[in-house]
Amino acid sequence: MNKDTEIHPLVRLEFRGLPEEERVAFLFENVVDVTGRKYDIPVLVASHAASRQVYAIGMMCKPEEIMDRWAQAELHPVEPVMVESGPVYEEIHKGSNLLEHGGMSEFPVPISTPGFDNAPYLTAANFISKDPDTGIRNVGNYRSMVKSPTRLGICALSTKDFRGHWIKCRDRGIPMEAAIVMGASPNVGFVATARLPYMVDEFAIAGGIAGSPLELVKCQTVDIEVPASAEIVIEGIVPTDCLEREGPFGEYTGQMGLEQFNPFMDITCIMHRKRPIFNAFISQFPPSESTKLQVTAAEAIMYKFLKYDCNIPGIISVAMHETSGSSPQYVVITLRKTHPSQTWQALNAAAVPMTTLGKIFIVVDEDIDPWDADSVNWALSFRMQPHRDIAITPGKVAGLDPSSTPPGTPDRRYPGTSGCSAMLIDATRKWPYAPTSLPKKEFMERARKIWEEEGLPKLKPKIPWHGYSLGHWTRENEEEAQLALKGEHYTTGKKLGEDRIRL
Repeated sequence: MNKDTEIHPLVRLEFRGLPEEERVAFLFENVVDVTGRKYDIPVLVASHAASRQVYAIGMMCKPEEIMDRWAQAELHPVEPVMVESGPVYEEIHKGSNLLEHGGMSEFPVPISTPGFDNAPYLTAANFISKDPDTGIRNVGNYRSMVKSPTRLGICALSTKDFRGHWIKCRDRGIPMEAAIVMGASPNVGFVATARLPYMVDEFAIAGGIAGSPLELVKCQTVDIEVPASAEIVIEGIVPTDCLEREGPFGEYTGQMGLEQFNPFMDITCIMHRKRPIFNAFISQFPPSESTKLQVTAAEAIMYKFLKYDCNIPGIISVAMHETSGSSPQYVVITLRKTHPSQTWQALNAAAVPMTTLGKIFIVVDEDIDPWDADSVNWALSFRMQPHRDIAITPGKVAGLDPSSTPPGTPDRRYPGTSGCSAMLIDATRKWPYAPTSLPKKEFMERARKIWEEEGLPKLKPKIPWHGYSLGHWTRENEEEAQLALKGEHYTTGKKLGEDRIRL
């Protein structure tokens, strides 16, 4: 498989042509590039989040347990421990031996969007840096353009913790130290792509996910600690006195992210296992592994924030739709409300924590499937009035949103005087409704049994798939429905004939 023209297009097909539950990870063991060079290092793609099911395997839980697993990891982090050595020490290239195996040329880095990307990019590049004031580590995933055997571009925007560390180093007049980890245990990739609070050591959250401490070793040339079991670690210095052009690169918005000036890393050391596996995320057009990673973690982090930090016990779930807003921009919150004010408490709280997260926030009742657009649209159509149930809040950051400003605008992240905006929508019922217009559960269950006995195509029922009460259903309504099921509907007809309204 050609890493530059075939690997990512092949994996892309499952995201454009298969239902999510059928997506899998791909391991490519016979890898070449456009020059015909053969690599001894295999390439692993979509191993973290080909689907929610694959993500759950990495979390060591069932898909429906991911949110609670994340919440418990944040509530009960497990600090990492230092060890003397690990598999990542098996080969070390530094100093005069840095280019012994060709530096970055040793690794089969794929081109992610062939025909548009201007170089191979590291996509599963988990950067470790430290706040120069506190020494607290940050782990963040940033794409990295391969510019030379010893130089990488870094797309770390101003809203990211890595860029904050870079700015602090710049203000001190010192270069920044950093390391890139690829192919560590999945919990490292999960925390690297999550939007966790500042001053939180993501390695401790990774330990909370696993239920055991992450083992770390010292880097060779920078004051950074990295997972001992990683496949590959790249150490380097990030200059703070200059920037380089980086990009274009395919982005989560579904459009190409255009070029911009970003930091870069001068590589000082490369460590890896004897025969490492090169790990890559598939990103670009949603849905992708990147969007699945982002939304799954963001859902869980917002769930914990609303339920525990904001003390809204009725929060049931948070869903972020990849294809509608993969950054994520489209957020649906399921709430079992005990007071009408809780809806707006949840909406206002959800819009606050991150200026880059969320353009459309919707709160729905517990009988709505927040992950199903049809179910959410039903709530929007019949449980919401725009003049009463919608609010617009300003001051959001657009990031790469192409609808915010035209290409070429000097600062696309915060145009104008009030930035971008978010829409908050209360799509919950405000009073009792008549029952859903579907057969009651017992009849649908019987029909499903017949369906399966007849060997008809496999069903994937959508919520709601049976009728249920929504609070407004009189005793007379129920009695008449039961008479119909006994074949006694003429009794109802006789009664109605006696209760005519004369005009």
